[in-house]
Amino acid sequence: MPAQSVSEIVLLGLPIQSGTQLRGCSMGPSALRTAGLAEALMEQGHTVEDAGDVSIAPQSDRTMEVAAWAKAADAKAFEVSQGKRFPIFMGGDHSMALGTINAMARRARDQERDLIVLWLDAHSDYNTPETTPSGNIHGMPVAGLCGEPGMDFIFEGMDRVGVMPADFQLFGIRSVDRIERQLLARRGVSVMDMRLIDEKGVSHLVGGILEDVKRRNAMLHVSLDVDFLDPSIAPAVGTTVPGGATYREAHLIMEMLSDSELVTSMDLAELNPFLDERGKTSLLLVDLVTSLFGKKIIDRAPQDVNRMQGPDWNSGV
Repeated sequence: MPAQSVSEIVLLGLPIQSGTQLRGCSMGPSALRTAGLAEALMEQGHTVEDAGDVSIAPQSDRTMEVAAWAKAADAKAFEVSQGKRFPIFMGGDHSMALGTINAMARRARDQERDLIVLWLDAHSDYNTPETTPSGNIHGMPVAGLCGEPGMDFIFEGMDRVGVMPADFQLFGIRSVDRIERQLLARRGVSVMDMRLIDEKGVSHLVGGILEDVKRRNAMLHVSLDVDFLDPSIAPAVGTTVPGGATYREAHLIMEMLSDSELVTSMDLAELNPFLDERGKTSLLLVDLVTSLFGKKIIDRAPQDVNRMQGPDWNSGV
């Protein structure tokens, strides 16, 4: 259900770090709890349930661990998203999305709707086992969900639904490998890099995405990687890339998503508190989530915005 009309928010921890070689993001769910995510949402009048953390049995290698996490995340994410509940999936590296987004695609299928994914990230995450320079699966979830070859093993034993490439909206991108770039173009994935954002503006681009979601009556999943944000405001991530979203740009996105009442689920990925500065990044994520759920400086009706932009605003008329 949309963020503004949920009966309950449910938090689910996915302490996965198997998709990356840098340890620390398994502490992400605990850091968000310590930063007061549940309490901040309850202060806004929302009912919040913490469903705890998903766990898996030990596996022989990191690749098999990612597959086990995907299955466990898919099953539990599907379970906690029943009814009018709004799930927030707390990671964990971004390979968590292989499970969470497949589960949300299953939920959309059950409602005979499409799922559109707003992927807020510095990276396009469209590598495959054949193209990846690093071998890290947290750089492959979009490709896996779109059905690229070489990743079928992840979904074995799952009710695989996936997402059409054209239904991914990659936003804030500023680091793409050469073969990744070619695949993205061939598959028709929408990539809004930081140059396009600088040229067109956050409001224009996000507004276009929301219009498409509304027109299609689709479900909207937001997958937020910490490295979407500029490292000066969000240092707690192992894959920082300069030139990310500013504090105000990030809040504007959340406020627009809130106003739209179209968002139905959310990932918070790649938070590595081991790399943070006195909880700075965790607290920022809590702040952004509360903006998504309606926190405002002042209530502003559409006519107020129009009046502020009118010719008589500076004269006080």
